[in-house]
Amino acid sequence: MSVSELYSQYTRVWIPDPDEVWRSAELTKDYKEGEKSLQLKLEDETIREYPVDAQNNQLPFLRNPDILVGENDLTALSYLHEPAVLHNLKVRFLESNHIYTYCGIVLVAINPYEQLPIYGQDVIYAYSGQNMGDMDPHIFAVAEEAYKQMARDEKNQSIIVSGESGAGKTVSAKYAMRYFATVGGSASETNIEEKVLASSPIMEAIGNAKTTRNDNSSRFGKYIQIGFDKRYHIIGANMRTYLLEKSRVVFQADDERNYHIFYQLCAAASLPEFKELALTCAEDFFYTSQGGDTAIEGVDDAEDFEKTRQAFTLLGVRESHQISIFKIIASILHLGSVAIQAERDGDSCSISPQDEHLSNFCRLLGVEHNQMEHWLCHRKLVTTSETYVKTMSLQQVINARNALAKHIYAQLFGWIVEHINKALHTSIKQHSFIGVLDIYGFETFEVNSFEQFCINYANEKLQQQFNSHVFKLEQEEYMKEQIPWTLIDFYDNQPCIDLIEAKLGILDLLDEECKVPKGTDQNWAQKLYDRHSSSQHFQKPRMSNTAFIVVHFADKVEYLSDGFLEKNRDTVYEEQINILKASKFPLVADLFRDDKDPIPATTTSGKGSSSKINIRSARPPMKASNKEHKKSVGHQFRTSLHLLMETLNATTPHYVRCIKPNDEKLPFHFDPKRAVQQLRACGVLETIRISAAGYPSRWTYHDFFNRYRVLVKKRELANTDKKAICRSVLESLVKDPDKFQFGRTKIFFRAGQVAYLEKLRADKFRAATIMIQKTVRGWLQKVKYCRLKRATLTLQRYCRGYLARRLAEHLRRTRAAVVLQKQYRMRRARLAYQRVRRAAIVIQAFARATFVRRIYRQVLMEHKATIIQKHARGWMARRHFQRLRAAAIVIQCAFRRLKAKQELKALKIEARSAEHLKRLNVGMENKVVQLQRKIDDQNKEFKTLSEQLSTVTSIHTMEVEKLKRELAHYQQNQVADASLQLQEEVQSLRTELQRAHSERRVLEDAHSREKDELRKRVADLEQENALLKDEKEQLNNQILCQSKDEFAQNSVKENLLMKKELEEERSRYQNLVKEYSRLEQRYDNLRDEVTILKQTPGHRRNPSNQSSLESDSNYPSISTSEIGDTEDALQQVEEIGVEKAAMDMTVFLKLQKRVRELEQERKKLQVQLEKREQDSKKVQMEQPRNDVDLDQDADLAYNSLKRQELESENKKLKNDLNELRKAVADQATQNNSSHSSPDSYSLLLNQLKLANEELEVRKEEVLILRTQIVNADQRRLAGKSMEPNINARASWPNSEKHVDQEDAIEAYHGVCQTNRLLEAQLQAQSLEHEEQVENLKAQVEALKEEMDKQQQTFCQTLLLSPEAQVEFGVQQEISRLTNENLDLKELVEKLEKNERKLKKQLKIYMKKVQDLEAAQALAQSDRRHHELTRQVTVQRKEKDFQGMLEYHKEDEALLIRNLVTDLKPQMLSGTVPCLPAYILYMCIRHADYTNDDLKVHSLLTSTINGIKKVLKKHNDDFEMTSFWLSNTCRLLHCLKQYSGDEGFMTQNTAKQNEHCLKNFDLTEYRQVLSDLSIQIYQQLIKIAEGLLQPMIVSAMLENESIQGLSGVKPMGYRKRSSSMADGDNSYCLEAIIRQMNCFHTVMCDQGLDPEIILQVFKQLFYMITAVTLNNLLLRKDVCSWSTGMQLRYNISELEEWLRGRNLHQSGAAQTMEPLIQAAQLLQLKKKTHEDAEAICSLCTSLSTQQIVKILNLYTPLNEFEERVTVSFIRTIQAQLQERNDPQQLLLDSKHMFPVLFPFNPSSLTMDSIHIPACLSLEFLSEV
Repeated sequence: MSVSELYSQYTRVWIPDPDEVWRSAELTKDYKEGEKSLQLKLEDETIREYPVDAQNNQLPFLRNPDILVGENDLTALSYLHEPAVLHNLKVRFLESNHIYTYCGIVLVAINPYEQLPIYGQDVIYAYSGQNMGDMDPHIFAVAEEAYKQMARDEKNQSIIVSGESGAGKTVSAKYAMRYFATVGGSASETNIEEKVLASSPIMEAIGNAKTTRNDNSSRFGKYIQIGFDKRYHIIGANMRTYLLEKSRVVFQADDERNYHIFYQLCAAASLPEFKELALTCAEDFFYTSQGGDTAIEGVDDAEDFEKTRQAFTLLGVRESHQISIFKIIASILHLGSVAIQAERDGDSCSISPQDEHLSNFCRLLGVEHNQMEHWLCHRKLVTTSETYVKTMSLQQVINARNALAKHIYAQLFGWIVEHINKALHTSIKQHSFIGVLDIYGFETFEVNSFEQFCINYANEKLQQQFNSHVFKLEQEEYMKEQIPWTLIDFYDNQPCIDLIEAKLGILDLLDEECKVPKGTDQNWAQKLYDRHSSSQHFQKPRMSNTAFIVVHFADKVEYLSDGFLEKNRDTVYEEQINILKASKFPLVADLFRDDKDPIPATTTSGKGSSSKINIRSARPPMKASNKEHKKSVGHQFRTSLHLLMETLNATTPHYVRCIKPNDEKLPFHFDPKRAVQQLRACGVLETIRISAAGYPSRWTYHDFFNRYRVLVKKRELANTDKKAICRSVLESLVKDPDKFQFGRTKIFFRAGQVAYLEKLRADKFRAATIMIQKTVRGWLQKVKYCRLKRATLTLQRYCRGYLARRLAEHLRRTRAAVVLQKQYRMRRARLAYQRVRRAAIVIQAFARATFVRRIYRQVLMEHKATIIQKHARGWMARRHFQRLRAAAIVIQCAFRRLKAKQELKALKIEARSAEHLKRLNVGMENKVVQLQRKIDDQNKEFKTLSEQLSTVTSIHTMEVEKLKRELAHYQQNQVADASLQLQEEVQSLRTELQRAHSERRVLEDAHSREKDELRKRVADLEQENALLKDEKEQLNNQILCQSKDEFAQNSVKENLLMKKELEEERSRYQNLVKEYSRLEQRYDNLRDEVTILKQTPGHRRNPSNQSSLESDSNYPSISTSEIGDTEDALQQVEEIGVEKAAMDMTVFLKLQKRVRELEQERKKLQVQLEKREQDSKKVQMEQPRNDVDLDQDADLAYNSLKRQELESENKKLKNDLNELRKAVADQATQNNSSHSSPDSYSLLLNQLKLANEELEVRKEEVLILRTQIVNADQRRLAGKSMEPNINARASWPNSEKHVDQEDAIEAYHGVCQTNRLLEAQLQAQSLEHEEQVENLKAQVEALKEEMDKQQQTFCQTLLLSPEAQVEFGVQQEISRLTNENLDLKELVEKLEKNERKLKKQLKIYMKKVQDLEAAQALAQSDRRHHELTRQVTVQRKEKDFQGMLEYHKEDEALLIRNLVTDLKPQMLSGTVPCLPAYILYMCIRHADYTNDDLKVHSLLTSTINGIKKVLKKHNDDFEMTSFWLSNTCRLLHCLKQYSGDEGFMTQNTAKQNEHCLKNFDLTEYRQVLSDLSIQIYQQLIKIAEGLLQPMIVSAMLENESIQGLSGVKPMGYRKRSSSMADGDNSYCLEAIIRQMNCFHTVMCDQGLDPEIILQVFKQLFYMITAVTLNNLLLRKDVCSWSTGMQLRYNISELEEWLRGRNLHQSGAAQTMEPLIQAAQLLQLKKKTHEDAEAICSLCTSLSTQQIVKILNLYTPLNEFEERVTVSFIRTIQAQLQERNDPQQLLLDSKHMFPVLFPFNPSSLTMDSIHIPACLSLEFLSEV
């Protein structure tokens, strides 16, 4: 292709721009070679002339077609250059919000500065097992590629994460490690993956700090090796660190901070355990306040410190060590704040002995204060002859202090890393590892020092390794495709590396200058100028003599030599180190031991070697210098870097390049200048250059043919060889043979060739489009002409008709006008005549009216005079009458008042009667009647109380009269004074009596008022009732219209809620079952491993339900019951036999229930008795004690003692009874083994019955005693209440006797006491009355509610038609009769249960009589049975076969082996489905028939264990799993169907009812079988998903179901060879359908319940939907219109398959709704606001995130489609804001719907089952 062809009109190019780096423009005219400029039009429509370099003929870069913009892989771009890379990254980052992009083997990650929902567990599982390139770029894809290559190639891997500070390196490394921890979780319980992740908070705390570019910048490099075993589970980890920035400990620039741990410790200084650290806020310390602000926005240092401590604890660092670590860190802060004072001479300085910070420093480190104070300000000089102690200047002391602080922190850093490695170390042999390198990227600042030099040196080494690896991959790809290999020239930075590390390089000269006694940074810089001035990678700045420039691969960097020597020496004085060695704290002394490895000075190796300076000199002490290390920092860093490179070269590297999009940390803001700078520095552009130098674009023959088939001529399509077609097309289209190469499976293109082919394809389409448009337009014009011609003829016809009709209309109008004129003139004359006539009539009328009015007025005046006279005379007559009437009224009033008083009294009496109320309240409802009844009751009670009060009054009057008589008698014998006193007392008694009468009248008046108020209330209630009735009728009319719909809606909602709750509960339960199954499986695995290791039989684990049954059903559980129903227990023992009494769960449960009932009854009686005793005590305290009380108390004490004695005897008898029962069981066991006679058994039963009778007698005595106690208590209370009356009555006979004053006073007090008692009784009765009133009110309310319901029902009935009323009445009567029948049915069931119980006892008694006689005969028949050869293939039934199978106990293992363990499903083909389940039930039924619970328990347990063993052995066999799922469900159904429970027997025949279990309730075993069925179902789903999952993506998304529909986009490294296994893994939809046909056939043939089959396919279809949709959401290449069409077609095929198999009712189609909507979303129009509304209304099953993700991923496959604009996506997001969608992006492919096993009874009878001979079950006998 010539230049003129490439740079033609409308071609788009890139031109440099100072602001945006590169800017797009379009050529306005063709360019011809030799022209000096290009005519361009920018995107803002401005015209610009771009000059062309005449010498180099440098033209601007060409822009890629729009179809290639936004590619996942930068190498897929046709034009590979810097502006194309930058634009592709910008489009993906800003428009699609994609932060990851491939660049060949490199993953470019742009920091979004925002939390994105793309790192959840669901995303990890989505990327797990996928090939790199199949999914969208992601850090998980790189991690999966490394994990997969490690497992496939068995070679160690490395992930190298690099980038600037703040670019997201640490976060990317953490996500990679989290992926490995999730996918390769530890196989043991050590949770090593949690420890690996827990090391991050610690390393961030001690190694990260805030910088101007990043709030959490890693100031060290680290390489973490994650070890795996042979199964590729994580077993351990190891960490190596590089170049810790120690200078940050003592110095921070503006707006920066020290390491996080210092600020975290200061934030937690207020905690009690840190009081001894003497810390305050961070602003108070010099080492933490140099940067200014000590806080970070949005970061809580105290909370982070708590996480750091938790991480220490998780990694096994003891609390004492943690405190020691924090002490050392706090001591560094105190050391930095020590005040150093310079002396006057300037050569010495001192520290105050009272310096608080120095004291804290020495105290925290446990060193001598005086020595540290001295050696901080002095140094020791050692010569060959003597030793000098020399003072130091202020600056030297500060440098020495800072060096000591850095050294302490570096040693502590190394110690922590060493202990982290110890915590992550494992004793298991490591099979392979994956290393994650989180290292600093290329750095260049305004002032670059020693740290930047080492960082850039490390990046030079890494870039060299990266270049060689990329070159190697390119070479391997070419060799694999058999392409002629030509050497690609790529940038080799070995000269720059030699400049730094070669002999006499920069590092060597630096070390040499450090050895010179008076070496300076200036001298070292001068040596560099002299030595390396001729090097092309070394330059000297023009304006500086202390700086130098190194030309790195990324950029030129100017380094300032000041401080290089000091940082390289890293000098720490030996005297200070010796003081620290002598610390009394072991940890401090341990940090400075001499046996540490001094080689990696700034690294910590995986074995925990320190990265710091060595204290001990290698020479003798007197020859040692004041330095503590022989090797410099630069030398150590170079050594550790070489070790790192060796490790990386021995592994397969994977690269992640992190890019910082802007310096302001704004979310999704892209700064092109900063991005280009980092792209140049991280080697991405070098990768592009290497790829562009070769053949960057690579197409498979199939994809190339599909894409460019339009360029093939028709005659060439006849060839069936696609390779030949591709060759001929390319040779004809591209003339230069060097522009492409044909490989074995791919076609390789030079850069720009794909764009040229796309241009040819577009031209072809454009020409075809023009031809189509020309033809269509001609056809449209012809159709338009014909339509116009027909319209013209029609118009002419209609116009001529219109003119003819208009002439006829004119003639008709002329004739009509003449007629109208005639009629008009006639009408006008008539109107004139009528007007004159009306005027004459009006005049006559007015005249006549005047005369008539005059006559009327005269008559009216006369009439009025007559009326006045009439009224005056009448007034006078009335006046006279009124006077007479007034006089009569006065007389009548007097008389009527008298009568009214009499009638008032009568009316009052009448008003109290109920008849009067009935007359007043005619028509009142039941409520008023009830209220009237209540009033009558109150009146009766009042009358009763009045009678009692009158009685009391009469008694009192009699007593007063008595006292009067006594007083008169007494007056005769006493003096006048005494008589006066008595009279006064009598008078006072009379006043009191009058007061009592007045109080009584007050009570009566109050009672009458209450009655009046009650009547008023009744009237008000009547009115309210009438109003409420009216309102109720109105509301009923309104509600009846809406009741049906609302009731239906409410019922539907309630049903949905109940179903949802049921599903959630079932899901939770089945998840528990699944977890139990997993734990059981894990236990079995561990048991097998122990068995293999020990070579001894392992412990056989029983199911949890079995162990629980065994523990619950043993005999001691029965014998230890304190209280039980002994009679029922005895009956149970007699029923089931003594030998089985110890294992009968039913007996045990009944005894327990009876024990609980008796215990509750005993407690109730005891509480009542205690209450009675307390009441008696209270009464005794209130009243004076007398002899009667003492006697009663004595009786109560005696009765209480007797009761306690009887209870103790009762308990003793029960204990004896339990011991006797135990003895019976033991004796029975012995008798059963020895077959002795039943005499001893009968004797024991008789003793047990006698004991039971005695116990019953004791019970009766207790009851009698309790009755006596209660009666005595009642009599005592009644006696005390009536005692005053008795005393009063007793005094009557002695009333005639002489009574002295004291006796009278005592009598008076007795009367007062009697009054008080009466008042108390009256109050008690009033309280009782109030309680009764409350109860009556409650009953009234209940009756009112019932009446309202009946009225409502009655109103509803009235609204119905007569037929409906009859039907409704019938329904009501039916419901009433149904309730009565249910009550009667319950009574009948109780009677039948009692009858069955008696029959069962009778049967057992009869059986015991026949047992001894039949035992020998039964044994002989068994022996004969084993001697016979059984013909199991005979189809004729025996006459006496009852559907039971008998086997001997020793044959149980053989039965399980033949029927469960060794059984193959193919052996039972053609037989009854679920035959093993029927056989097992028949065996269980026989064991139930013989009442052998041990046999039932053993058989069921062995069956369950055998099924579990089979499933574990065949855990990937769908047929075997389905077979045992059907049999387990059938056995469960049989246990339900024949359980005897009427709920399961509704569909049974009479014959089947005879096969029910008689003796045992196997409800618990049904639950165990249900749990086992859930486990088998989950295993079945797991197997089916494992078979289907590899097919789904290929069949649903990649395979062309509709041929020729999908186009192919250009691709880069997608599905590259290193990521794919050998073989073709493509599937079509027919493969999925065939597999599901196989599943359906197997399950149907094996008799699995149809309901379970429906649930299986619902789960499988959900999995298909989840996997397909998740891949769609994570793959940009399949989000296109054609994919949507293919999805619609595939979904319709699956739905058709469901309908064909009659599975459409399973709900499987509903689970595919999200996928259907996603396919529709890909096909819908996406431009206008109406389109957005349509999408929002359609995609209801997709979340907002999923909709936006699909729109962002939507990719047009050709230039005729348009991309989805950002504004349209924003519109969608705005309309979907109100949705409360979950934050989860992907569907949970692991989700499992809760399974339900509905009861499905069998129609077969047990006696119709035949056993085939292939099962080898000849030892089973039919019974």
